[in-house]
Amino acid sequence: MDEMKDIRWKQRFDNFEKSFKLLEKYSKESISTELERAGIIQFFETTFELAWKVLKDYLEAEGYVAKSPRDSIKQAFQAEIIEEGHLWMDALSKRNLTTHTYDQELAEKLVIEIQEQFLPFLRKLYDRLSKER
Repeated sequence: MDEMKDIRWKQRFDNFEKSFKLLEKYSKESISTELERAGIIQFFETTFELAWKVLKDYLEAEGYVAKSPRDSIKQAFQAEIIEEGHLWMDALSKRNLTTHTYDQELAEKLVIEIQEQFLPFLRKLYDRLSKER
């Protein structure tokens, strides 16, 4: 690995780690108010953004080229860095949707998806990259 690129993904990972831990912590709480749902969704948006960027930086340090979130996810799946590529793509779509619209019913469904589907694969990424840091 190029030393600068190696440092870059590790620095990005530090930010991902902080965001992930907050998302994980508060996702375990009972979420019943609009403010709590909005907070979880915001933590998810931030964590997911950092997740795909740390993937991109990690891939580049390994010699791959990825230019967008979609490219990064596809390349990471092909390189077997992540599993469940379809869930990552679904999370990307949901992240894009939440940044442009707000609907209470959508928010309630998304919180459940974050807790039950998205958080587990973010945990897998966290665990894998923690070992390599």
